[in-house]
Amino acid sequence: MAKNSRRRPRQRSSSALGWSGVAGVLLLLLAIGSGGALAYFYFASPERPVLDANTLCPVDGPKGITVVLVDTSDDLPDTTRREVLGQLDDMITTLPPFYKLDIRVLDIAGVRSRSLFAKCNPGDGAGLSEWTDNPRIARLRWIEDFRKPAAEAVKSSISSAKASSSPIMAAIQDIAIGEFSGAATENARKTLYVISDMIEYTKDYSQYPRAGDLSFQRYRQSPAYLKFRTDLHGATVILRYVTRQTGSQQILDSTKHMEFWKAWIEDNRGTFGGVKRLQGA
Repeated sequence: MAKNSRRRPRQRSSSALGWSGVAGVLLLLLAIGSGGALAYFYFASPERPVLDANTLCPVDGPKGITVVLVDTSDDLPDTTRREVLGQLDDMITTLPPFYKLDIRVLDIAGVRSRSLFAKCNPGDGAGLSEWTDNPRIARLRWIEDFRKPAAEAVKSSISSAKASSSPIMAAIQDIAIGEFSGAATENARKTLYVISDMIEYTKDYSQYPRAGDLSFQRYRQSPAYLKFRTDLHGATVILRYVTRQTGSQQILDSTKHMEFWKAWIEDNRGTFGGVKRLQGA
């Protein structure tokens, strides 16, 4: 019987086909993995709020408000000035993202306060993902729109000044109405720093030694009590106490003086956050 001369078709190399298929699968898996990683970074990253172009604050309101009131009714001693500059610089660089910083001075003529700088920290780019954000641009924006103008305002706030009155209560009242009131700030953390010798001096009430004692009862009986009564909306008030001698070269009893201001803050629905005596006199 003759052998069958027909040859069977040559089968393609299974190894060549296999490697090609494996490579294709790997590329597909890599693409899926990359897409998944991008999706993870996109959805896992905390959502950044929409910011107002002028204030840099979230459009639904800042997450916190820090106001600094600098008493410009008299010159700061040189040592005190240097310490204040350092403290305010630290405050600028450590302010949490989306918190508002408002740097103010006494408006003696207007019997209120005057804002030199009021913007939110838009974030300096720290912690932003390279995949979904641009940390470098965020850093530049923080420097140009927040850090630099805030630092300039700090320098202006401690400029030399002389005045015949010191309406600290009126300035705090003005801040409470302008910054701590309203629905947008209802849930925001509120903090007020007052850099001053805290010697209230107006025609309605005076704390100079020759004007009488520092008891809260004497203040309640003055016209200033109702005139400057305000609502601090739970804000924490922290005092940075400047030591000065009065015109009669007498020094106030600082313990009783701080007891008065603690009572005043709490009477106006604020929280007394303590006092620190600044260096220099």
